[in-house]
Amino acid sequence: MLYSKNILVNGNNQNSLNLFETKVMPAALNSTQLEILNLFSYEQTEEDLKEIKSLLVTYLADKVTREADKSFGEKGYTNLIFEKWKKEHFRKRA
Repeated sequence: MLYSKNILVNGNNQNSLNLFETKVMPAALNSTQLEILNLFSYEQTEEDLKEIKSLLVTYLADKVTREADKSFGEKGYTNLIFEKWKKEHFRKRA
């Protein structure tokens, strides 16, 4: 398990830090995050980081689209329903 050190705030003065007191807190990283950290443990160029971010965003967007399509298919939604929804006013009055 990974751990990180955090500096605690002095209880007497919330604006000052007591640098001598530290608390070890468990990191809340899941297996996917740990795997990504292991894969990219070496230095990346700014261009590489932008490309990796773009790949991850594309992957996650495709995953959301697949899940939405699956759900809409199960509920029987059609393009006609979406066209109707586009023209409706969903805003509620207070």
